[in-house]
Amino acid sequence: MAREYETVIGLEVHVELATKTKIFCGCSTEFGGEPNTHTCPVCTGMPGSLPVLNKQVVEYAMAVGLAANCQIHQKCKFDRKNYFYPDNPQNYQISQLYLPICHDGWVEIETEDGKKKVGIHEIHMEEDAGKLIHDDWEDCSLVDYNRSGVPLIEIVSEPDMRSAQEVIAYLDKLRTIIQYLGASDCKLQEGSMRADVNLSVREKGSDTFGTRTEMKNLNSFKAIARAIEGERERQIDLLEDGQAVVQETRRWDDNKECSYPMRSKEDAQDYRYFPDPDLVPVIISDEWIADIKSRQPELRTEKLERYKKEFDIPQYDAEILTSSKKLADIFEASAAICQKPKKVSNWLMGEALRLLKEHNQEPEDLNFSPENLAKLIQLADEGTINNKVAKEVFEKIYSENIDPKQYVEEHGLKSVSDEGALRSVIEEIVAANPQSVEDYKGGKKKAIGFLVGQTMKAMKGKADPGAVNKILQEVLEK
Repeated sequence: MAREYETVIGLEVHVELATKTKIFCGCSTEFGGEPNTHTCPVCTGMPGSLPVLNKQVVEYAMAVGLAANCQIHQKCKFDRKNYFYPDNPQNYQISQLYLPICHDGWVEIETEDGKKKVGIHEIHMEEDAGKLIHDDWEDCSLVDYNRSGVPLIEIVSEPDMRSAQEVIAYLDKLRTIIQYLGASDCKLQEGSMRADVNLSVREKGSDTFGTRTEMKNLNSFKAIARAIEGERERQIDLLEDGQAVVQETRRWDDNKECSYPMRSKEDAQDYRYFPDPDLVPVIISDEWIADIKSRQPELRTEKLERYKKEFDIPQYDAEILTSSKKLADIFEASAAICQKPKKVSNWLMGEALRLLKEHNQEPEDLNFSPENLAKLIQLADEGTINNKVAKEVFEKIYSENIDPKQYVEEHGLKSVSDEGALRSVIEEIVAANPQSVEDYKGGKKKAIGFLVGQTMKAMKGKADPGAVNKILQEVLEK
């Protein structure tokens, strides 16, 4: 009988924090500067330079820990993790091994079998390394230290996940929590959220762990799901052939859809950790924790429940709107201005999501103002513009954040509901299309659709469809 296997997965998630400056110096953390322009003696590891801890990093780490039901180590400290690599200027990384800031937490995810808690072993603060750029033309590697010293938190889960679906649900939950807190934008494509996957397989029913591998270079949810499936199959094939799985770090190649070994997996002793002599312990008072708790915003779970009660919108709409903090913010602000939550929801769920998909963008990329969406809804509701024009104007709001009132005025897009003007155009169209009139009178009621279309064309799409239908019927019944 074929053996059945279970996958055991734990994640190490690195999140770049949204501070303006680096963790131990005043250099900018802005993404995309010219190479080596956001640097100073501290973040390039110059001898004699001393680190000074950024308070905002500690506050963001605490906020994430509290939202993830963690305990806070009220006396935590930094350690040096020693390794030699060209992108690591000091030849050590300042991190936390012995007393990380947060420990023993959990988040709840939705799975096919219902709700499940995924344990969080710890969250620690650390600095990022620089970045190597490989120049194939010159056959050399160049190093950019702009990212060196950018503040990170590393969220280490327990090995509680059993499938790619659970991993994606966990990452999605973490990303939503962190974005709601404003602690990071969590853009995987820019590297501000990165996940390393620790994976092993074991026979179903066994309670001992198999040998795990760690996979790096995963920068999208799809790549993570593919890497998990690929590594699971690779390990099962090895075991079925009677071979051993080697504990190692592997790099996932998403183009080839396979992984290859980078190095054997290090243990903590290989890094020769010791307390950083240049940084004093961080003492976190009860008052400081209480202050962070009092500043925690409403998170997605509470927002979801409130939306259903307060705005009377369907569960599905509420889930989509709260899945992104940016979308939720636009929804709430627009609804507060125009007092029409269902209509705001319809525009965001319909046109905004359609355009995001078309432009291959995330909700975080939306940059139009809630005021302009509310004004558009008002114009459409008053009948100042018809639905077709409203959609065209929304595309302009989406791309250029234009003022819809001004735009409609300047481009002469107001609906023509002047009955006299409409009637004379309709009478001309009826006279020019005797066959359609005959069809309509012969019982083919659909023929009116053609005449409505011709009228809208003649009016350049600016007629009120309701008024057109009404007048057409009156003219045809004569």
